[in-house]
Amino acid sequence: MKISKEARHIARSLYRDSLTDGRLDESKVRTIASGLTAAKPRELIAILKTYERLVRLEIERNTARVESAVALDGAMQQQITAQLQQIYRRPIAAEFGVNPELIGGVRVRVGSDVWDGSVAHRLRELGAAL
Repeated sequence: MKISKEARHIARSLYRDSLTDGRLDESKVRTIASGLTAAKPRELIAILKTYERLVRLEIERNTARVESAVALDGAMQQQITAQLQQIYRRPIAAEFGVNPELIGGVRVRVGSDVWDGSVAHRLRELGAAL
């Protein structure tokens, strides 16, 4: 579906209004979304989809998904979170999960950035090189 410039502009403006001190404010997002659906402007669906995409990308940009082959202890989780915040120079919320398919090591995803230090990744690279 093609989105008009006006709808895109409105969605970006609403997204900027959702920020407080450069951070996404959940209560503002809820208020804007409910107000938008109540007002029912022209191209409502296109505006909502674009706005949702911008909000989702912002959440992904500030959330790290950390996978490891075994459960990490609290100290290691804190160390990884602190290192990510130092790299990105902003608060990063970390979600930790276990993925036995990694065999060993850690895979971290923040937005579109991926660091894969897993044994499974190294084995795939080795297999591709042969």
